[in-house]
Amino acid sequence: MGCSLNTGPPLGKWSHGADQQRSGMRHAFDMFAGVMLAQRGHLFPWSPVCLAVGIGCYFALRVEPQLWVLITLALCGLITVLLSARVGPVFAPLLSALALAAVGFSLAGARAHLVSGPVLDFRYYGAIEGRIVAIDRSGSDAVRLTLDRVVLERMDPAVTPERVRVSLHGQQGYMEPRPGAVVILTGHLSPPGGSVEPGGFDFRRHAWFLRLGAVGYTRTPVLLLEEPGAGQWLFKARMWLSARVQAQLPGETGAFAAALMTGDRSGMGQGTLQTLRETNLAHLLAISGLHMGLLAGFVFAAVRFGLLLNGHTRHNWPVKKIAAAVALLAALGYLSLSGGSVATQRAFIMAAAALTAMMLDRRALSLRSVAMAALVVLALRPEALVSPGFQMSFAATTALVAVFEQVSLWQQGRQVPRWLNPVVGLVVSSAVAGAATAPVAMAHFNMLSQYGLIANLLSVPVMGAIVVPLAVLAALLMPFGLDWIALAIMGLGLDWILGVAEVIASWDGATRAIIAPDWQVLPLLAFGGLILCLWRGGGRAVGLVPMILAVVLWSQTDRPVLLVSDTGTLVGLMTEQGRGLSRPKGAGFVAENWLENDGFGGSQQEAAQRWPGTVEARIALSGLGDLEVVHLQGKRAVGRWSSCHKGQIIIASTPITLSGGCQIFDPTTLRSTGSLAFWASDTGIKMVTDRQISGHRLWHGMPKDDFKLASQTQ
Repeated sequence: MGCSLNTGPPLGKWSHGADQQRSGMRHAFDMFAGVMLAQRGHLFPWSPVCLAVGIGCYFALRVEPQLWVLITLALCGLITVLLSARVGPVFAPLLSALALAAVGFSLAGARAHLVSGPVLDFRYYGAIEGRIVAIDRSGSDAVRLTLDRVVLERMDPAVTPERVRVSLHGQQGYMEPRPGAVVILTGHLSPPGGSVEPGGFDFRRHAWFLRLGAVGYTRTPVLLLEEPGAGQWLFKARMWLSARVQAQLPGETGAFAAALMTGDRSGMGQGTLQTLRETNLAHLLAISGLHMGLLAGFVFAAVRFGLLLNGHTRHNWPVKKIAAAVALLAALGYLSLSGGSVATQRAFIMAAAALTAMMLDRRALSLRSVAMAALVVLALRPEALVSPGFQMSFAATTALVAVFEQVSLWQQGRQVPRWLNPVVGLVVSSAVAGAATAPVAMAHFNMLSQYGLIANLLSVPVMGAIVVPLAVLAALLMPFGLDWIALAIMGLGLDWILGVAEVIASWDGATRAIIAPDWQVLPLLAFGGLILCLWRGGGRAVGLVPMILAVVLWSQTDRPVLLVSDTGTLVGLMTEQGRGLSRPKGAGFVAENWLENDGFGGSQQEAAQRWPGTVEARIALSGLGDLEVVHLQGKRAVGRWSSCHKGQIIIASTPITLSGGCQIFDPTTLRSTGSLAFWASDTGIKMVTDRQISGHRLWHGMPKDDFKLASQTQ
C-alpha cells in the first residue's frame, strides 16, 4: 500500500495557469494605462466633477458628520494630492480624484458650519424690528423684505435669528422700502418649513445657507424707525438704478429692464415670470453667460473700434489687449451691481478667463475655463451644487463649449459662407442650450416648454442686437441725463420679447407637465452628459448608457398614493383622475408642488373636487387598501372625534388625543416625522417620513431623540 502526496493538479499546469492569470492582469493594466494616458492634457475639466462628488456625498448624508471627520478628510485630501505626484501618470489622476472628492466633502461641511445661526423653533407673533438688506417678491406676488440686525419682542438676542424674511400683505401705506432703512412691523414668524413631501425640495436647507432663521408675513403697515445709514452702497446703488429705470419705462417693460440691468426682480409680476418660464425665456432674466458675454463683447468691440479709428493708437497701442481690459472692468462692474448670483459669478469668471487669455495671447474659451469657473463657485459656495441655477448654468455652458469645439474642428478646411455663421450659431446654440438644460428644468420645475426653441430664436437676437447694447449706452448716458433715449429704444426690444412670450404661451400645448423623477435620474443624466462632453476618444459614446438608463428610470417613476403635509393641514390622495386634495384653499405652496410633482398640474380648486369626501366639513374618509384615512381640519372637526380603532390613520391639523388603536399624526407628531408619503406595494402600504430620508442635519435643528422617533415610525 502507498499514498500519494500529489493531491492537486500537476505543478506545470498550475504554473501555466498562473502565467495566464498574470498575463491577463498585465493586459488589463496595459489597456487601463492606455486609456488614462490618452486623456492626458484633458483631465482638468474633470476636477470640478470630482469636487462635486464629494459635495454631493455630504448633502446626501442622513446624519451630520462630526467636525473631526471633516478635518480628517481635508487633511487626507491634501496628503493624497502630494502623494499623487509620486505614483506616475497612470494612477495620479485617480488619487487626485479621490483627494478632490474628500476636499469637496470637507468644504461643504465647513460652509454649513460657517453659516450656522439661531433658527426660530416656534410660531411667533409680535413686533419685528430689523434693517432691510434685500427686497424681492414672494410666490404670491407680494413684496418681501429680508431683515438683519433683528430684534424680536421678549426674545434673548442670543437665540434671535440673524435674518428673517417677511412678506408684506394688506395696505402698506406710503412708506417705500429702502435699502438700509431700519423698520418695525407686527407680524407672524415661523421656522423655515421642511420638505413638502419626503425626498422633495428641502427649504430648511435652502434657508440655512441664506442665513434665514425665520420666515413670515405681516398684514399691517411697515413703519420707518431710522433712515438708511452708511454702508450697503452696492445694494443702494442697485435699487436706485432700478427705480430710475422703472421711472423711465413703467410697467412690466421697466421691471424687465431693471432685472436685466441690476438683478432686481421685485417689480416683476408673477404672471410675467410664469409666461417667460412657459416659453423657456426665463433665462433672459437671470444675469448669466448670455448677458455677461453680450455686455463684455459689446464693450470690447466698441473700445477696439474706437481705438482703431485713430491712426496713432491703431499703430502704436495694443488695441486688442486694451479693449479686453476695459471689457473686463465693465464685466466686474456688472457683477458687482447685479447682486452676484451663482449664474452671474460663473459668467464673470468665464468672461474674465476669456478676456485675460486675450491679453496674454492665449486661447479665449475652452472647457478648462468652464472648469475653472465651476471650481471657484463650488469652493466659495458648495451649496450651489444642489440648486437649479448652478445645474442649468453649467449644463448649458459645458454643452455649448463642447459642441462648438466640434463645430470648429468640422469647419477646418471647409468653405462656409460668412453670412451663414451667425445663423448657424444662433440655431445651434439655442438648440444645444435648450437640450442641455431641459432635463434639469423638467426635474426641478416639472414643466417642458414645447415651443421654447421658437421663442428663443425670435428673442435672443433682439436681446443681443438691441437690448444689451442699449442698456450699456443708457448707463453711459445716465450722468448726462440722456439715458431716457437709450432706454426708450431698449424698451421696444423688451416689448418684443414680452410679446413673443405672451403669444407663444397662448398656443395649445405650449407646456407639458412632467412627473418628478427619482433622485438617481439627474446624477445619471449628468454623468452621461459629462462623458459625452469631456471624454476624449472613442469611449465618449459610453456616456449614452447612463443617460438611457436615466430615461428608463424616469419613465417608470411612481408617485405616492397618499401625501400628508408636515403641518397636517393638507392631505392628497391619488385617484384615477389625478391627485385629490382635502381642501380647496390654504397650504397653497404644498398643493402646487404636489400637483406639479405628479405631472398633472392644474389648480388646487380643481384637485379639491377630486377629493372623495365632504370638503365643506373639512372631514373626509377614504379607503386606502386595508387602511382608512381620516383627515380632520380645524378644531371643530377634531372636537367631533373622541375615539378611533385599529386600521385607521388620523391626520389632524391641531393636537388631538384619542382612545383606540389608530395611528395619529397631528402637529406634535408631524414635527418629528415631517411630511409623510404612503406607497402602495404588493405587500401592503408602506409609509415613508421626511425625517427618514433627510435625516438629522444642521439645518433641521432637531434633537437626536426626535430623529430616532421619526426613523422608527412605521
